[in-house]
Amino acid sequence: MKIGELLYLARCFAREQAIVALLGMPALLGHPVWRTADPDLGGGQGVLLVPGFGAGDRSLSLTRRWLTARGFHPAPARIGLNIGCTSTLVDRVERRLEEHAEATGRRVVLLGQSRGGALARLVAARRPELVRGLVMLGSPVLDLLGARLGVIPIARALARLSTLGIAGLLDNDCFGGDCYSLHSEALRAPLPESVPAVAFYSRNDAIAPWWLCMDPYATCIEVRSTHTGMAFDPAVYAALGPILAEWSADTKALVA
Repeated sequence: MKIGELLYLARCFAREQAIVALLGMPALLGHPVWRTADPDLGGGQGVLLVPGFGAGDRSLSLTRRWLTARGFHPAPARIGLNIGCTSTLVDRVERRLEEHAEATGRRVVLLGQSRGGALARLVAARRPELVRGLVMLGSPVLDLLGARLGVIPIARALARLSTLGIAGLLDNDCFGGDCYSLHSEALRAPLPESVPAVAFYSRNDAIAPWWLCMDPYATCIEVRSTHTGMAFDPAVYAALGPILAEWSADTKALVA
């Protein structure tokens, strides 16, 4: 590998570090999109937040605060660090969707970051009657194995640990077996007509290639953030606000 390529990879790795993403927090907290809140906007609309690979519910804590201040009812997915088998995690997100729909009495918005967006999409296709809308932040749904900066080698290392009997991790079937084939096909399939979707992508994303995040069955919105910094980007919230307001205006109760 040439020196220029190594330097480019080093820069990409540096800007995708979590500490760098956190440096964007002051810009978000000082932005009008954060400071101007309307507690009646969401009308109690439920939102289920699904974190990205290797993250956790706390990674979307600012998103949860923003939603709460605007009258939405956000809830965490409670899937830990999102490093388990895709099939298992989809089942867990589905159960959380059922619980949140029952708690709010209406269809729920699924909002996921990175791999969390892919999990949310799979659940939305499985249970469209419980889903009001789908939001994906930097989610490479067209090829989950296309992630860069060492994400896939880390995932494969977890799968090797799984073969040693360590529970709760990805396994080899997630990379080439029935699990992979089933979910890859489902992620490329059309979404149900009753589920509107938006997909945020960024050409500055050094982890999820932007073209893999452009779901052809979603409204695609370009922002300029990094991958890890997308949930701290004011532009994401500025675009998301009107969309969620429109979705929350639909007060149709769940069908018994």
